[in-house]
Amino acid sequence: MRTFLSTLVWAYWTIVFHFCLVLVTILFVITYPFDRYRKIPNRVLKLLAWLVIKPIPTWCVEIRGADYGKIHQPTIVVANHQSFLDIPLLYLLPWRMKWVTKKNLLRIPVLGWLTAMTGHIPIDRKSMQSFRAMDALVQPIQAGIPGMIFPEGTRTTDGSMRGFKKGAFVLAKKYNFQVLPVVLQGGYEAMPSGSWKFNFKKTFVISVLEPLDPAEFEDSNKLKDFAQQQIKDELKSMQKENDIKQ
Repeated sequence: MRTFLSTLVWAYWTIVFHFCLVLVTILFVITYPFDRYRKIPNRVLKLLAWLVIKPIPTWCVEIRGADYGKIHQPTIVVANHQSFLDIPLLYLLPWRMKWVTKKNLLRIPVLGWLTAMTGHIPIDRKSMQSFRAMDALVQPIQAGIPGMIFPEGTRTTDGSMRGFKKGAFVLAKKYNFQVLPVVLQGGYEAMPSGSWKFNFKKTFVISVLEPLDPAEFEDSNKLKDFAQQQIKDELKSMQKENDIKQ
């Protein structure tokens, strides 16, 4: 039954992704001359996220601490990365963001085209130029669009959190952007990396912590370590809470 239902979900997602691709393409062409940061096409991805997550009746989403006041200053959002589902889950937050994505994502049909036309920023994690590429986040952040980075660099393969890379925190320290830690729980259990089958009985929790002022940290490494520990502690607490409920 799980295989059959997973197949149905993938078929449904294929239709939804192609439908949203058409909408994004139309909006991209119309707004290209004046929508510098692709804000309008990016609205479709919020619709896409809703269509990916919400119609699954046994998936529930709980969002904690998503207060607009937490992004009233130029902000880089950092989150742990458990699953492909983390992306649509984060799009359920009440604000839009400019994402840093893996460059090889652009090679994937439909998903790569959506990424390109909505103005997100691809980087090659293996290249020494990746830091320079991340500077493309500076102007959107200064214009009031939070940047979004998964500092682990890739999804977990075993459910545990990887060490954080320093790029987001170097950028935050350099430009005095506050760092907003976000904790995601449930994605790995619902759809682990490398699997196409779903766990259909799942509650996802998105916990938005308090923003961090980079001026309060001696350097970017200390900022990185503090943010990583905060996310790790909150994730551990959320997992214990989930175990009690089960």
